[in-house]
Amino acid sequence: MATKAHLEGNKRYLSEKVETIAVRVPKGEKEIIKAFAAQKGKSLNKYVVDLIYADMKANENFNLKKED
Repeated sequence: MATKAHLEGNKRYLSEKVETIAVRVPKGEKEIIKAFAAQKGKSLNKYVVDLIYADMKANENFNLKKED
């Protein structure tokens, strides 16, 4: 079981280091996509993020580096 300090550390990490994007799919399709991702050895999140980056990298004008 996680300690209070561990939970607070997780919360701080999530608020400082990552952002959340919600994706909506028709009922029942989430599990299909999740199973497909698992067949590829990926979590659902990793599978979706990899697809997004692959599509963005296919655009020759895309620059992954953040601009200040």
